[in-house]
Amino acid sequence: MLAPLGEPLPGAARRVDFFIVGVQKGGTTALDSMLRRHPAVQMARRKEAHFFDDERLDWSRPDPAGLHDLFDWSARTVRRGEATPIYIYWPQAIERLAAYNPHARLVICLRHPAFRAHSHWRMVTTWQKEDLPFCRAIREGRARVAQGPEDDRRLFSYVERGFYAAQIARLLTHFPRRQLLFLRTDRLWSQTETELARLLDFLQLPQARIALADYIVPVVSTEATPMAAADHAYLCRLYEGDIRATSQITGLDLEDWLDPGYAEPMGG
Repeated sequence: MLAPLGEPLPGAARRVDFFIVGVQKGGTTALDSMLRRHPAVQMARRKEAHFFDDERLDWSRPDPAGLHDLFDWSARTVRRGEATPIYIYWPQAIERLAAYNPHARLVICLRHPAFRAHSHWRMVTTWQKEDLPFCRAIREGRARVAQGPEDDRRLFSYVERGFYAAQIARLLTHFPRRQLLFLRTDRLWSQTETELARLLDFLQLPQARIALADYIVPVVSTEATPMAAADHAYLCRLYEGDIRATSQITGLDLEDWLDPGYAEPMGG
């Protein structure tokens, strides 16, 4: 249960209340920006603290200072939150988060995995860290994720991050279902007020008008090549079973994602 809004806790009892744990390129930047507008929310000073996926830390005796330094703990009557979308995907991150705060609430934004993969590739291409065209990156390029070093698993996991069902099943081994909220990225865009009302209710926060007029993406990559029809069809076939499993495990209706003609209402 979330602690009631009230006096700030002493140092030993300090815990961040909620986390946006995924998915990358799923609208987490927009959601983080909107929550920053809520008077009873304090988001971390920077988006993507990358605390629980930091393999340089001694996780046998973790020191939360690297996370806690991103907040003003003198502030009263706020919920504190942090958004690092790799957490749902990165091995051990959720286990570490659960050890840190087993009562935390987790928010997961889910985007159609084929579009998510292409947006991810566009971002890495914009960073000039990808040499492969998308058609090869989602096929033979996957070997880099299976066999490569940590940086490759972070950068080139275009396809792997889209298999949501297993990642959500891992969440459920560490957190009860009542502490998880699943949002569809496309509905966060097309039904913003309704989805934000669900989110604020989940976080036990007063309702507030925090919607942004523009959809925010962290990297502008409009000059990248659009996804080819053959690649879209390939990914849709690859993800079909997982979309069905994700619908079942989350309770979200994802039937329209199985339609080959499905189109997103947003860009990025």
